[in-house]
Amino acid sequence: MRRKQPPDNLPLVLITDRNLCKHPFLNTIKLALKGGVTTVQVREKGLTTHELYSLALELREVTSDFNANLIINDRVDIALAVEADGVHLGWQSLPFPVVRRLLGSEKLIGISTHGRQEALQAKDFGADYITLGPVFETPSKSGLLQPTGTGEIQNIKNEIKIPVIALGGINVENVEAVLAAGADGIAVISSIMYADDPEDAAKNLYMKIVTFKPEKSQVTNFQITK
Repeated sequence: MRRKQPPDNLPLVLITDRNLCKHPFLNTIKLALKGGVTTVQVREKGLTTHELYSLALELREVTSDFNANLIINDRVDIALAVEADGVHLGWQSLPFPVVRRLLGSEKLIGISTHGRQEALQAKDFGADYITLGPVFETPSKSGLLQPTGTGEIQNIKNEIKIPVIALGGINVENVEAVLAAGADGIAVISSIMYADDPEDAAKNLYMKIVTFKPEKSQVTNFQITK
């Protein structure tokens, strides 16, 4: 069994969507990892259990080659079957204590949050990290959730110590504003999955992250080890 990866391997998270790819799906993931993605979060809808298992198994091999995390959305059974590094939960997923009992202490558990109250709840549950968003307007959440803005990141970082991964409309033009607000990492979908050159898109984001110099008063919870 792979040992639990520390949550400091989350500076650049790629959330998958095979329907956006301009290149073959696995090739897109490999290029993204080559460009600097440190965690792949599998969020693929419309697949049978066997199809999702087969896809996750391939992604486990690819991510292992790059020493990157593999996180599976919701499906604890798939995560265990392919020895993924953890699961990511939403608010309609299995209860956190149940997931922790099933996964054990060696797996990461992240939780999606959309504001302060959910972030504090996730922290109290014992989440290893949270995602927070949408920070900016994004087509996937249009009309469903109002953007939090970067100020919400800073507010939450003042109250919780676990890594906060920002997502929603983040791209190479606004990533520095997100980092300046205190985000410990970013999660993206279309910025990489829909890119003409996924490796270059990932590399541009990764370089923005590793060259960003926060103010001395800002403390983040990850270290770049790639």
